[in-house]
Amino acid sequence: MEAVLVYGLFQLLLLLTEAASAESRRDGCPTTCGNVDIPYPFGIGPDCFREGFELYCNETEAGVEKPFVFNVEVIDISVPLGQARLLSPVSWQCYNTSTDSNYYYVWEMDFDDTPYRFSHVHNKFTAIGCKTLAYIASPRDNNSYESGCVSVCHNEDSLVDDSCSGVGCCQTSIPENLTDYNIQFDENFNSSSIWEFSPCSYAVLLEASWFEFHGSYITTNQLQNKTDGWGPVVVDWAIRNETCEAAMLDQNSYACVSANSVCSNPTNGPGYLCNCSSGYRGNPYIHNGCQDIDECHYNDKNPCHGICTNTPGGYYCSCPRGTHGNASIAECTPDQKLPSAVKVAIGTSGGLAFLLLCSMCIYMVCVRRRFTKVKERYFKEHGGWVLLEEIKGKQGVAFRIFTEQEVEQATDGFDDNRVLGRGGHGTVYKGVMEDSQIVAIKKPKMIDESSKNEFGKEMFILSQINHKNIVKLLGCCLEVEVPMLVYEFVPNGTLFHLIHERDRTSPIPLGTRLRIACESADALAYLHSSASPPIIHGDVKPSNILLDENYMAKVSDFGASKLVPKDEDQFATLVQGTCGYLDPEYLQTCQLTDKSDVYSFGVVLLELLTGKKALCFEGSEEERSLASNFISAMKEDRLLEILDGQVKSEGDMELIQEISELAKRCVNVRGEERPTMKEVAAELDQLRKSKLHPWMIPHNAEEAESLLGEASNDHGLNYNEIDPTTRYATEKRLAFDIEYGR
Repeated sequence: MEAVLVYGLFQLLLLLTEAASAESRRDGCPTTCGNVDIPYPFGIGPDCFREGFELYCNETEAGVEKPFVFNVEVIDISVPLGQARLLSPVSWQCYNTSTDSNYYYVWEMDFDDTPYRFSHVHNKFTAIGCKTLAYIASPRDNNSYESGCVSVCHNEDSLVDDSCSGVGCCQTSIPENLTDYNIQFDENFNSSSIWEFSPCSYAVLLEASWFEFHGSYITTNQLQNKTDGWGPVVVDWAIRNETCEAAMLDQNSYACVSANSVCSNPTNGPGYLCNCSSGYRGNPYIHNGCQDIDECHYNDKNPCHGICTNTPGGYYCSCPRGTHGNASIAECTPDQKLPSAVKVAIGTSGGLAFLLLCSMCIYMVCVRRRFTKVKERYFKEHGGWVLLEEIKGKQGVAFRIFTEQEVEQATDGFDDNRVLGRGGHGTVYKGVMEDSQIVAIKKPKMIDESSKNEFGKEMFILSQINHKNIVKLLGCCLEVEVPMLVYEFVPNGTLFHLIHERDRTSPIPLGTRLRIACESADALAYLHSSASPPIIHGDVKPSNILLDENYMAKVSDFGASKLVPKDEDQFATLVQGTCGYLDPEYLQTCQLTDKSDVYSFGVVLLELLTGKKALCFEGSEEERSLASNFISAMKEDRLLEILDGQVKSEGDMELIQEISELAKRCVNVRGEERPTMKEVAAELDQLRKSKLHPWMIPHNAEEAESLLGEASNDHGLNYNEIDPTTRYATEKRLAFDIEYGR
């Protein structure tokens, strides 16, 4: 009893000392502004904040005090989460019928070189309108970010509340470590034809859980009335520029100054955060800010069934005097000396333990049966039984149906270290199967509920696609809520990485570019013309063209999304909507055709020729789109200005001009005037052969002689000393070696 009393007095003295110390640390500093708490390291006024966390308490026109960071209003700060909520302005573009022009207001936010990062978990870039294309960009030199969102609707009846999937409303995710952004509207998307019911377009980066779309946002000013032109955005903050390990070495600058505090790494960007240790709560950024939690203080939340005694960072339970047992689970029983009573107690306890064990076994069996039934239901809903019948009826099919356990084991439980890539529609993991086969496993985020019963049948159709330039679909897993797809593993990354993120000291020869284009076109032509039924890819872009160990092109994602039947003979994959590659006719008609793939491939061909991205936010409005910029350059006879330096240095202008003319036809705005994918593949193949066989169509005689001379030396021959017959054979052998990558 005396020990408990002494401990209580000690705790009281400690709390008083900590409270006094904490108060002196903030002495004279405002702790609130308006109705917002201002916890340290944030502060208002000199010596009241840690560097980078200064706030300003300003009085608004309405006479209300509100805190601001720079010129942005702060509405909430959380120390334990390392987050703050700010007000983000809504950008807009409206059509003025009297002037037949757009007037707009666009916003940018810049937190570069500050502790703040826009949360990639809680925020989404949101665009609202019936003919809207909005861009969000962070134009940094070495770490630029560009994305967009398309929203289209033709009348009021097509708008659906609480749905933001492209009809009247569009949302897209942002990357990690984003410190600044600006918003722009594409002026070609305006409300001139629909201004009667949708005069304006809106765009804003805001907290996704706060926003709910309503059709009235399109037809009235309700969005402006709801937000007053602002919406909440979540920022992650941390002590930047140092890791926990480095910060703890310098106690003078270390932010976690409270006793019983710990350092942890943030989830967004570099730096570190401070948290109170387990059993403590408070502010770890001030001295003695982390105070012990008295678990015994609240009777309704008392963790003990006996006597609870609080300890620093914890507690312990004991039975009252004269009893024994486990005070944590209400087993305090009176001390008994009679042997019979002890036997009864032991027998009762043993019986209860046996009943508890039996109950647990029954529960585990029930849970296992329930999981089995859920897996069977998913397997049936996704067309698993239909797929099994198709496989049985087709001899020699290598397509497999994997179990969830097999997929989890192959990816180490979907470990982040196995991630090959993330996108808006899912995540791709590197997997190693039991037979040591390396595969790529795609885990999509969602599936079209209206046609998921056909999933198994459509996967069987895709599994029969067999082309050297198409990534092989090896199998799928159907006993999960969203089916997973298993592809062959392609090791050398994507064409996007080769063009835009490679080491510039390793140039890509024109012949290699032409070969990759030819192989990709051949794969798409196969999907359009030779697959049964024919398949439209719907999302052709460099990041969906993979490169194997020999840098051979392999088209991927031809069936990564749910297949959508166009008619009884043809299938098309669900459009993923990548800005810069979308067919302009599709945006007007919402009808996907094989000519849509031709347009997208034309943009890829332009990227191979110019080394530029499909969308670039630097420069004028016309220069933003690579396709538009290229067509203008062709008309104005300034093609050389936009070509990649390596392409120009090879000097084969006749070949370059022919490839450019082909690309120009592919990106024609009118789909009926574009060539078919089969025609594109045939023309590219002819151009490639003309480059590989210089004796047929010579372009650069000195270069050809140099190459042939090297080849002759490789075969132990002197090119200048051999007779014409042997020379012709040597030339053919060199062309064969080049064409087949020897």
